[in-house]
Amino acid sequence: MAINVYLNFNGNCRQAVEFYADVFDTEAPHIMTFGDMPPDNDYPLPEKAKELVMHTQMLLQGTRIMFSDVLPHMKHTEGNNISLAVVLNDESELRRLYGRLAEEGKVQMELQETSWSSCYASLTDKFGIEWQLNYEEEPV
Repeated sequence: MAINVYLNFNGNCRQAVEFYADVFDTEAPHIMTFGDMPPDNDYPLPEKAKELVMHTQMLLQGTRIMFSDVLPHMKHTEGNNISLAVVLNDESELRRLYGRLAEEGKVQMELQETSWSSCYASLTDKFGIEWQLNYEEEPV
């Protein structure tokens, strides 16, 4: 059994998924929109919601991450309720990911040595998602 991370966005899910696919050098996933679903007369879909992402997923560093936009009538709180931890034993790849994720983002802790890692950083990317990047010689 696995626990998967599911990230919700406020209308910019498609851009976020394309960005992450590029950062992690993986194929862009198939995207299902709300408009792709059969209409439900009991719950009509507003026209502006039809192009929003209903579901997509991809593997990032071996972990399945799922993504969706919220519907316009739903409350959305950006990123601070979750952080994604990337633990690698390849410091150059960790530094590359840090550089890309930091683009237009906000760094909370620059890449640096800590008591638990020779290379650690935390940041919030341009989509409001919090990331922790951690080097370990032998990731658990």
